[in-house]
Formats: sequence, structure tokens, C-alpha cells
Amino acid sequence: MSDPRPDKDIRPTPLDHTPTAPSTGATLIAEAFGTFLLVIGVISTALFAAGFGEGTDAHNKGVGFLGVALAVGLTVIAGVYAFGPISGGHFNPAVTFGLAAAGRFPWKSVLPYVIAQIVGGLVATTIIVLIGLFGPDKWLSTAQAGGFASNGWGELSPGGFGIGAAIVVEVVFTAIFVFVILGVTHSTRGTKFAGLAIGLTLSLIHLATIPIDNTSVNPARSIATAVYGGVLPLSQLWVFIVFPIVGALIAGFAFRPLFDGVKNA
Repeated sequence: MSDPRPDKDIRPTPLDHTPTAPSTGATLIAEAFGTFLLVIGVISTALFAAGFGEGTDAHNKGVGFLGVALAVGLTVIAGVYAFGPISGGHFNPAVTFGLAAAGRFPWKSVLPYVIAQIVGGLVATTIIVLIGLFGPDKWLSTAQAGGFASNGWGELSPGGFGIGAAIVVEVVFTAIFVFVILGVTHSTRGTKFAGLAIGLTLSLIHLATIPIDNTSVNPARSIATAVYGGVLPLSQLWVFIVFPIVGALIAGFAFRPLFDGVKNA
């Protein structure tokens, strides 16, 4: 939350519950752990459980898109309440950029946070690869050939949508996500149930957009899967780095003029 004392050098965060400021190292480790939890939760669900039984069982026992959407929401809720009081619980470079644009987070801390988030996401998908090495015959190669749950358009879009759809989705839904975060963590209008609202919003976003581009709204998640997804996901990765950040910046810069009547400096 933004601090009313502009002369004090603090690190404002969405969930400001820590009575004493944690060290920089602690905040970065918390961001890495939270992003790790988010990525391993949603990508494990997508790869191990979403289509479980497909092609072999007429009564598919897979969790499908609904299960993946719930998984991402549950991991965010857990991560925000576990690590939010330490780091603010961003777990997403786009969120970090959006909070900075809204004056809730110092620009000088954006790069360290983003690096920690990317590292946490990569560790998560690396562990999934290690699990896959001990899986059924050709499970890992098949998962990688299918893009490893990477974001994308065309061949990588579950519904066959094009690049234009992916761009619109990432800008609009990331902006919505950041608007919700800024609203529920507001210094005077926020709620103690911010973590729940944020997690449920992310589940809703996934329910609406997984068929379009596998839902990013988080560059760290996109990087983590594209690294193991092959040439095509890597070639399309730029969209899922650039446009979630664009959406987040739009929301961040617009929030105060729209809802607080305060002009951005």
C-alpha cells in the first residue's frame, strides 16, 4: 500500500502486514518462492492433470480448463497470504510494473523483483521436467512437443486464435487484474480479504482466456514454460512479455486519476 509519508524510503506492497521492514534479501526470496509456487501449481496441473485419461478412457478423469483455472487461483491465494506480508506477493513482473506505475512500489526495486520472479518460475518448470524424466515412456518428449503448456497463438492456441487475439487478451485482462489488485489493496478502501479477491480474479481470467492463448498475464510464467517448450513457444514469447506489461502500465498509470482524483507525477 502507498505510504502517506513521501519522505520515507519504504517498499510499499499490496499486503502490508509486516510490523518491521524485512530485508531486501528476504523480500526477493519471498518473491521467488511465491512465483515458484504459482508456476509449479498451475503448470503441474496443466501438464499432469488437465487431460488425464484423454485418448484412453471414455470417461476422462482430467481436471480440464476449470481445474487449471482453480489451481492458479489457489496457488495465488496461498502465496499471497504466505509471502505477501514479506514481499507484497507480486509473483508477476506485470504486477510489479503496474504497482510501480501506480506509485505503490519504488521503480528502483522493479528489476530485482522481476529477476527473482523469473528465477522462481524457471526453478518450478525445471522441477516439472525432472519429474517428467521419471514419468511414463515419452511423457516428457510429448509434453515438450506440445509446447509444455506454453502461451501462444495459432498452433499453440487451444482454440486456434491468432496473434491479434493474444495481444488483446494480454493487454485487457492484465489491466483488469492490476486494477483489482490496486483496488483491494488500497490504503483506505482495501480489504483484509485482498488475497482471496486477487486469487479468484486470476481464476476468472483463466476461465475466460485459456482457450485463446493459454493465459499468461504473467511474463515469468510464460518464460518458465517457453524455455522447455521448444522453438515455437520461444519465438512467440515476446508477446507474453511485452503486452502483459503494457496492460499493467495502463492500469497503474490510470488508477489514481480515475479512482483517486490524483494526477500521476
